[in-house]
Amino acid sequence: MSVISALRLSRAPAAGLMAVGVLWGSFAALVPDIKARVGVSDAELGVALLMSALGGLISLWAAPWITARLGRRALPVLGALVVVAILLPVLPQRVWTLGLALFGMGVAVALLDIASNVRISALEARHGRHLMNVNHAMFSFAFAGAAWICGMARQAGGGPAQILPAMALVVAALILAMRAPRGAGAGAAPVATEPAGRAPWGAIALTGLVMFCSFIGENATEAWSALHIERTLGAEAGHGSFGPATLGLVMGIGRMSGQLLTARFGDARLIFGSALLGIVGALTLAAAPTVPVAIAGVAITGLGMAVIVPSANSILGARVTEAQRSHAISRAWMFGVVGFFVGPSMMGGIAELFGLRMSFVAVAVIVALIVPAIWALSGRRRAQVAARQP
Repeated sequence: MSVISALRLSRAPAAGLMAVGVLWGSFAALVPDIKARVGVSDAELGVALLMSALGGLISLWAAPWITARLGRRALPVLGALVVVAILLPVLPQRVWTLGLALFGMGVAVALLDIASNVRISALEARHGRHLMNVNHAMFSFAFAGAAWICGMARQAGGGPAQILPAMALVVAALILAMRAPRGAGAGAAPVATEPAGRAPWGAIALTGLVMFCSFIGENATEAWSALHIERTLGAEAGHGSFGPATLGLVMGIGRMSGQLLTARFGDARLIFGSALLGIVGALTLAAAPTVPVAIAGVAITGLGMAVIVPSANSILGARVTEAQRSHAISRAWMFGVVGFFVGPSMMGGIAELFGLRMSFVAVAVIVALIVPAIWALSGRRRAQVAARQP
């Protein structure tokens, strides 16, 4: 299936994920300005970022109920919520108001993210085609584009108050593509319930650990690479945005090629190699003496993180029955997504005590946990296959 036909089929959720990418890319590029304006320390910024985690977790719990009731209007309505959310970082003047703004961002973004992924899953089941990698690549490309544009605007003298309203207009334009075709169903999967039989909690826990570590590596680099480049390495204002922009671009390319790489190497080997790349990338960022070396570290990290989550999903999906699949994957995601929100907050605490270089060393250590986890998960899969043979 070509990329164009895949995007044509999944136009609405692809636009939803692009809106999520625009928000996070814009925010990541503007973190140095937002931090300086509010006057917070690294630790205080980490705590404020934790509020986005709280908002996101509330959305994880409420999203099935909300999307089911909004039906085919879910993506446009939640997209409008993201338009409002992207403007929230303009308002804070103190750390507690920054926390409230990030809480609102976490709620809005997680709702649209989950609704888009549910719609993609429904389309995959309905049409029997793989759509997840290409849609997540669109998120990464939107993230990279937004970060680059915001960086250029910062270099031209713009601040959050001038830049974010313009990015809100971009999200508003994407809402036009989020409308489901008339006559189409909501595309929402039913809320997962406990499957009959014993749930494979070992495989679920290992998959969740892989996703948790991968999300920490990805989002910690998204949120802190710009500040690391500008503060630790002394780059000019605006140059730090090349960090998150590079991450998004490389992850988009990696996700586009994920299907081919999986066919060649298999899911487990691909994750193993990707984790090693992620470790090397984080350590390169930690030790970088110059901005170009730091950008190279971001690129290596992005290439490593790009395909880990979808590949882990595939391994878990092959380990469970059809009746167990929705329940198992949803439980793994509930654990894994925590890492997406915890990563930036963890970075803030470590940076306050030991500096940003040690924060990226911590990221490398956490990403390294993927190696034994995927080894154990693939071992369980081999044992299951052997047990089925006569």
